[in-house]
Amino acid sequence: MKGTDKIIAHIQADAKAQADAILAQAEQQCAGIKAEFDRQAAERYSERIRAGVKACQDEVDSRVRIDQMEARKGTLAVKQEMVSLAFDKALEALCALPEEEYVAFLAGLAAKASVTGDEEILLNARDRKAVGEKVAAAANAKLDGGKLTLAEETGDFAGGLILRRGNVEANCTAELLVDLARGDLSAEIAGILFA
Repeated sequence: MKGTDKIIAHIQADAKAQADAILAQAEQQCAGIKAEFDRQAAERYSERIRAGVKACQDEVDSRVRIDQMEARKGTLAVKQEMVSLAFDKALEALCALPEEEYVAFLAGLAAKASVTGDEEILLNARDRKAVGEKVAAAANAKLDGGKLTLAEETGDFAGGLILRRGNVEANCTAELLVDLARGDLSAEIAGILFA
């Protein structure tokens, strides 16, 4: 049986060689598949890292834009408040003119707003008491044959006057004059304040 043992040994050796070859080929295929999956995994990892970095940067950029917009809104609000304060101070200054200048100012308003020359001048309580008669006299002096009279009642406004004839009124209050100037002068005042 020595010959049979040799045949069996030869068959076993051939089978082992074939098995080793198949195993080596399988290991090589496995190594190739693993290398391909490692490459794909590294690629996907890089893509996800880039996507994550981009998403983070987009979020940061978005928050920066929002913060900048909020800062600009805050700055604009402060500027608008300052411009509004400037107009409030202008109203105060207008109403606090020295008496002679204030009488001339009110008389000029009344004369300019007068249509018939016989309207009533409505002042606030403080101005009626302090300068009412002087304003009426000065306004009539500016009109040719003016007969403006001082109204008995007073108005609720900071300064200026309302010229009235029957139901028709010409509003020349300081508040309205300052508000009318606000539209024209706001940009100029902002330029001066924030240059």
